[in-house]
Amino acid sequence: MVTDSTPAPGTRRGDQPPGDVAVPPVPPVAPVLGASEKTLLVLEAAMAHGRFTDVVEATGLAKATTHRILATLIDRQFVSLAADGTYLPGPKILSLAGQAMARIDIAAIAQPFVDELVERTHCTVHVGAKNGDEIVYLVRADSDKPYLMPSRVGLAIPLHTSGIGKAVLSGFTDQGLERFVERVGLPRRTPHTITTLEELRAEVAEIRRLGYAMDREENVPGVACVAAPIRDTTHSITYGLSISTLTLEHSIDQIEAMAPLAVEAAERISAALGHTG
Repeated sequence: MVTDSTPAPGTRRGDQPPGDVAVPPVPPVAPVLGASEKTLLVLEAAMAHGRFTDVVEATGLAKATTHRILATLIDRQFVSLAADGTYLPGPKILSLAGQAMARIDIAAIAQPFVDELVERTHCTVHVGAKNGDEIVYLVRADSDKPYLMPSRVGLAIPLHTSGIGKAVLSGFTDQGLERFVERVGLPRRTPHTITTLEELRAEVAEIRRLGYAMDREENVPGVACVAAPIRDTTHSITYGLSISTLTLEHSIDQIEAMAPLAVEAAERISAALGHTG
């Protein structure tokens, strides 16, 4: 079959028609950083890496620029230079960090995540904090159910009988767990309460493996929950979140099936508290 190979008007044979010209992709333009953005970038890198070459690599800035900013940060006491040449947090940033930590309101930070979890589960959600050898409820949000949990903000319950408490215990060392048992003696609250060190060790090992804890009617008969640890900037577990309900409405298996929701909410609160990793 013969085709018409006559070139289009205004073109020569062998030329690419203007409409079919391949345009090379335009490379993305790197954003232009202002002075404050560069300073924050260097400060963050210095706290994470410590050595000058690593700071330069992490920021992508020129060596001269990085060195100049680091000198200013050292002069203003946001960064300190150790004897071995590594960069450390300076007095000013440590002071600011302490002030910020003192102003943290875990209840206010957690409330939006708690409210969302109540909407998703239609169960009561608690956030509690470790206070000595007990958990104290800081937040309680109820669902649309016609009943209320036998709990209240400010109520203190033993660590070993609650989901939140056992989530906190999962952050204890083996020696810390032993000392805890020596102090409190693991008093029984219901027929399901853990009352021996061996049982508690096994339970804590399972919590560490799974990433969440269960309260199987161990504190109040007929009430169960699934709980997850909340971590702060130091990676410590001093808070926890739980999804609680009546065993008349949900089986233990159904409650445990909500564990991913509890873990997700706890991780989001942890991130809001500054926890990374």
